[in-house]
Amino acid sequence: MNNPLVSVLVHTRNSERTIQKHLESIKNQTYKNIEIVAVDNHSTDNTVQILKKYTKHVFIFGPERSAQRNFGAKKASGDFLFVPDSDMQLTKDVVAECVAVVNKNSNIKAVVIPEKSVGVGFWAACKALERSCYLGDTTIEAARFFDKKIFWEMGGYDEKITGPEDWDLPQRIKRKYEIGRINSFIIHDEGELRLTTLIKKKYYYGKQLSRYLSKHSSKTTVAQTMYFLRPAFYRNWKKLVSDPFHTVGMFVMLTSEQFAGLLGFLKGKTLPL
Repeated sequence: MNNPLVSVLVHTRNSERTIQKHLESIKNQTYKNIEIVAVDNHSTDNTVQILKKYTKHVFIFGPERSAQRNFGAKKASGDFLFVPDSDMQLTKDVVAECVAVVNKNSNIKAVVIPEKSVGVGFWAACKALERSCYLGDTTIEAARFFDKKIFWEMGGYDEKITGPEDWDLPQRIKRKYEIGRINSFIIHDEGELRLTTLIKKKYYYGKQLSRYLSKHSSKTTVAQTMYFLRPAFYRNWKKLVSDPFHTVGMFVMLTSEQFAGLLGFLKGKTLPL
């Protein structure tokens, strides 16, 4: 297992803006025993054409990213699964470090890769500041690299959850196995971020939060869902004070997201789990 095959599961939907850089970052990994398994959710742009330039494993499946990820995992040949988003770029040693962590400690069955946000404009800068506060925070950072056997032992991603599924699967794994962490980063390309886009996304995610909370009840879920109770902001108060302009914007953004998520949650409580 010193040189296991790693299946990178690429899930897309109208991802033309970011997908080529995403795929190039996978191609340029220092670790070379990698296959790309791409699952597209009926894109209407050039996403699929770009995918086919990088892998022969291109499938069409939906209706959402949890289902896409599980479908890709079924098609994967690797011993390990890596599940980044299509708007992320991997720094060159990400996969190599993940493999090194699991090779060193056989009890580790999932690995967290820290993230940095980049983008254009004021709100992207606010999101980058927010994400920088979460580095090393085990309540917020979620594993994206998995032992495939354990992935399926846990049933994969919950296909009735979109948004909190990134927390749900690692939390289930953590109850039984260890989760490791590497130093190399994923770069999350937020693009030209708009506040309205964030609000709509959080409302959509909020509608499926009820199911997530029904599965996990702990201090961790409180920190995850109640933004202003997140210890990360209090630990990083000096960073926030040093950049008051973006800090104020960040809290305006978080307040808007929290309100949108609450509305989505209330709406979602009327939907079947």
